[in-house]
Amino acid sequence: MKKTDKKIDKQICQALTKACEMAKDQVTEFQWLTHLVNYNQFPESLSVICIFDSRAGLKQAQQQGNDQFIVGLIKRELEQINIRFKDIKQHVSFDIEEVDELGLNGKG
Repeated sequence: MKKTDKKIDKQICQALTKACEMAKDQVTEFQWLTHLVNYNQFPESLSVICIFDSRAGLKQAQQQGNDQFIVGLIKRELEQINIRFKDIKQHVSFDIEEVDELGLNGKG
């Protein structure tokens, strides 16, 4: 990783940590988030994955609009470090932490 990439990654981690902590305070079902990025295709390659405690918890959050609240937090924090997207929703996804009896790990 180039020195400039490390600097950007540190800024992204700090911004997403801030968004994560705010989301955990406001959305009881929300657990944590992580990100993936290929700096050769940055910022288009940035992907943020938000993890909920269970399928029911994610569904409840979506019904209450808390998924969009979290997307808004992420967008705001990334904009603070001058990372902007046409449609932030294409860069944020949701998954669950629990392993269900089908073994889908939230993918189904």
